[in-house]
Amino acid sequence: MSQKLKDIMTENVATVSPQQTVAEAAQIMSRYNVGSVPVVQNGKPVGMLTDRDITLRVSAQGQDANTTQVQSVMSSGVMTGTPEMDVHEAAKLMSQNQIRRLPVVQNGQVAGIVSLGDLAVKNIYQNEAGEALSNISKPSSPQNQAGLQQQNQMY
Repeated sequence: MSQKLKDIMTENVATVSPQQTVAEAAQIMSRYNVGSVPVVQNGKPVGMLTDRDITLRVSAQGQDANTTQVQSVMSSGVMTGTPEMDVHEAAKLMSQNQIRRLPVVQNGQVAGIVSLGDLAVKNIYQNEAGEALSNISKPSSPQNQAGLQQQNQMY
């Protein structure tokens, strides 16, 4: 018998709205010790915000997290699953779309979230989690290998 997302998802998900500031979102992420949060408008997912989004799209660009709204730096076009979705199907969806976290939506509202970690801790899904992670985490090649080596020597 296959498991459904409702069997492994985390419920009571912390979320943010598109109009909140990035600083507020970061505080929520810190409070709940999570690296990403679904962005919801009227309970419906409209995007995802990750700690990496904050680093690359706010801090690295010199933007002010206290005035920058989530909607200007979030990833939109969020993929979702349903509570009745098969875990194997979800792992495949995550792998194909290179995502680490999948919001679970019921009746148009965020009902939970599933991460690669949720799959990995279930022994029967370790293969799917590993395959999804390997597809998501394809190594990038540095543009300038000499510059990278020099940079590594500095640290």
